Amino acid sequence: MKYISTRGDQAARGFSEILLEGLAPDGGLYLPTHYPKVDDATLTKWRNLPYHELAFEILSLYIDDIPAADLKALTAKTYTQQVFGTPQIVPLKPLEAGVQLEALSNGPTLAFKDMAMQLLGNLFEYELGRRGEQLNILGATSGDTGSAAEYAMRGKKGVRVFMLSPHGRMSPFQQAQMFSLQDPNIHNLAVEGVFDDCQDIVKAVSNDLEFKRQYKIGTVNSINWARLLAQVVYYFAGYFQATKNNDEKISFTVPSGNFGNICAGHVARQMGLPIHKLVAATNENDVLDEFFRTGTYRVRKGAETYETSSPSMDISKASNFERFVFDLLGRDGHRTRALFKDEVEQRGAFTLAPAEFGRVTQFGFASGKSTHANRLATIKDTFERFGVMIDTHTADGLKVAREHLDPGIPMLVLETALPVKFAETIREALGRDPVRPAGLEGLEALPKRFVVKPVNTQAIKDYIVQHCAD
Repeated sequence: MKYISTRGDQAARGFSEILLEGLAPDGGLYLPTHYPKVDDATLTKWRNLPYHELAFEILSLYIDDIPAADLKALTAKTYTQQVFGTPQIVPLKPLEAGVQLEALSNGPTLAFKDMAMQLLGNLFEYELGRRGEQLNILGATSGDTGSAAEYAMRGKKGVRVFMLSPHGRMSPFQQAQMFSLQDPNIHNLAVEGVFDDCQDIVKAVSNDLEFKRQYKIGTVNSINWARLLAQVVYYFAGYFQATKNNDEKISFTVPSGNFGNICAGHVARQMGLPIHKLVAATNENDVLDEFFRTGTYRVRKGAETYETSSPSMDISKASNFERFVFDLLGRDGHRTRALFKDEVEQRGAFTLAPAEFGRVTQFGFASGKSTHANRLATIKDTFERFGVMIDTHTADGLKVAREHLDPGIPMLVLETALPVKFAETIREALGRDPVRPAGLEGLEALPKRFVVKPVNTQAIKDYIVQHCAD
């Protein structure tokens, strides 16, 4: 299996090469040259596998330059009941008839990002050890990616993490999870801007090929194909739990700001998983919902990016969206480059031609948005009717999911975080504090270690240079 860029660079690269790369040299995102097709017999064979074995089977279709025995050991090491709390790893929680939550938030940082990041940490350590190299990971987070990456990479040999976050825009719990880490290989940089400013800096550094190569810069954001690939596994796992045979279809609703989580569902569907609909749920920052309704992808400026009670989706530029558009356009790299490199970067928007936009339905996508009032009502309703407490992002997903139900087709809503991460809104909705998992008492009171930086790419580069030998 080889990988190419969404922007037309046809140089085929192996998995281990792109694992440490992040962006392609032409600024595009990596995708496999083709999606392996999974037939009925294979689905049947996979149906009753433990999660770590299912992960190995799926990853093996995309990774052929890591020995099978080593890859099997890495998935077995990653997906354990000890780390994720249950033998199923991603158990389903039934709500009303036809609607279930898929619990992705039982990892170390209580967010779905752990599902991929724990594997990525082990893959990085393995590959760097194999090469005898070091890696400086540069990332951006709107809330959960940062802590998941840092908890996965802390203490890992040969790895340093430089994580950018929007100063003062994450929940107190999210900030405390990241900033309380004292490991010397973890560096938290609070940027005086919004998440998209952080993401733009990461892309700018990644596009400086000379700097990137000299200082061994890698990324853990969902622009990294390995992370997205790991997320494909839980779509298959959810499907097998929700169905009895391969003739059944199901739909997924995914709270989505950056399009990484739902893009993994798109890959699963392209592989042949019987997915009826993939529903993207946004908050007030409705860039993706606008696209799926109109065919126009319009990036918001920082001043237009709302600060909401589901902050991990306070994103105005969906960095993974380019992968889907590449597939939507028949894998035309030159057209994809023109849209993202020329139109988005120059004008801040593009509108697909009617014939291009008309293909969206072939890929099963739908969308909707949720507001703060919707969030409060959904959290309250779900707790009162089912005794299940959900976080703000999952509430966005559940609200939108109920607008896209089809008779006889189960709907799985991806639970993206635990409510304790957003206690202020839970108190507003329910008049009580969320349950706090054992071991996290007093987290916000721990000493914090972070540095405030301006929205300036050079300032971030300078910091990396100063600390990359630590």
